[in-house]
Amino acid sequence: MNASDSLILIRLAAELTIKSRRTRSSFMRQLRTNLRDALDSAGIAGQLESKWGRLFVHASSELAVPTIARVFGISSVSAIEATVPAELGTIVRTGAQLFEERVRGRWFAVRARRVGTHAFSSKDIEVQLGAALLPYGAGVRLDEPEVAVHIEVRDETAYLFSGRVAGAGGLPLAVEGRAVALLSGGYDSAVAAWLMLKRGLALDYVFCNLGGDAYERAVVQVAKLLADAWSYGTAPRLHVVDFDVPVRAMKEHVRESYWQVVLKRLMVRAASRVGAQLGALAIVTGEAIGQVSSQTAANLRAIEPAADLPLFRPLLGFDKEEIITRAREIGTGALSEQVKEYCALTPGHPVTAATVERVDAEEARIDLTVLDEAIATRKVLDLRALAPTDLVGPYLFIDVIPEGAVVLDCRPPEQYRAWHLRGATRADEWQVLRDLRSMDRDRTYVLYCAYGIQTAHVAERMQRAGFEAYSFRGGVRGLMEYARAHGQSVVLR
Repeated sequence: MNASDSLILIRLAAELTIKSRRTRSSFMRQLRTNLRDALDSAGIAGQLESKWGRLFVHASSELAVPTIARVFGISSVSAIEATVPAELGTIVRTGAQLFEERVRGRWFAVRARRVGTHAFSSKDIEVQLGAALLPYGAGVRLDEPEVAVHIEVRDETAYLFSGRVAGAGGLPLAVEGRAVALLSGGYDSAVAAWLMLKRGLALDYVFCNLGGDAYERAVVQVAKLLADAWSYGTAPRLHVVDFDVPVRAMKEHVRESYWQVVLKRLMVRAASRVGAQLGALAIVTGEAIGQVSSQTAANLRAIEPAADLPLFRPLLGFDKEEIITRAREIGTGALSEQVKEYCALTPGHPVTAATVERVDAEEARIDLTVLDEAIATRKVLDLRALAPTDLVGPYLFIDVIPEGAVVLDCRPPEQYRAWHLRGATRADEWQVLRDLRSMDRDRTYVLYCAYGIQTAHVAERMQRAGFEAYSFRGGVRGLMEYARAHGQSVVLR
């Protein structure tokens, strides 16, 4: 090992160690594939080595530790601080030199494990190294020490370290096949997907877009985090299905009180059809019993028949606070916090105790060819191949003014007085950003400036804050062409 290399000890998740020899061998092959992908993705050179139910990585950087800890199938990870021959005196001398400053004035414990035949026991290591460190520390505390000194002796070598980073646990990703997850960008669906990744299911994601490009961008960011940080060894894709036409058909033919349940059935049907094309084994959703009107036990039962694949609902017994806590732990929480709620369509009193027969009858009023057409024209994104620019540019610009949108002219006052789009309000860019807290998040905002570049920056800031906001493509020139096409006079004063 080069002086600049780091030696990292990987402990396997307990479930792997109890599998049959054949199953464990298969799981370990996948785990090694996933580990190599994790290191390559982080730009870290590394070499894997298997020993005695442990994995060791010779890595070019200690930054490999947090990356490896996100690979499913791993219990914990430690950066080895010293390796010495398995001789008791050498272990004690090296440990005392290595950890004397670490334990100074602090409560500590020495924990030793040993595999192989030696002239000493694990207890001997703990007693003698503890005695050597005692003059420097506040004392020995076996329960919850401030510093834990670890020694692992494996045949002819002893490994010394103090840190232990918890791993993701679970099963190696992809050992249980593939499924599709319905992803809305909110807390629930992202956490549900993560829990299924942890159980070894490789995922593709189906996003039924109810809110336009800004909403898509928010969901893409959540999906990309799941792909980049947690999906090593796989190449997840996001299937973006434009749900505008299916929703309009539903609103036209289905009674309003049934919109929420029928909408969820349409989404499940979309996931079923995409999943069938991909050879998926199941559909994953983020539903939790009783959280919203469509997730009562009765309504969940009414939604179920729409699925042609098994429905996996890992959050059924979770409450919202548990879900949000987990979202923050896995990294999706900050992104999901900014995603607007688009699925709440029913303004009145939604049905909470639907029956399968009644929902069947309501859904039968819709010509489901609209769903087939939406799936056939879906956009498919290779999440791990997306560059940072792919997450920004395609979602910032718009060339139409949506009905009811707030239009903000961000040019100087004299240019606004010379000509502006009918109904536009003038606002400096700095004013818009200053006033974000008081602006209505349920409105759509279209901003324009001379060329559309400056307002693109503002629109991006607004999107990051959870607003549906865009810069008009082409700036004033593009807007004038739009105005002429829609019967507005364009006269400069």
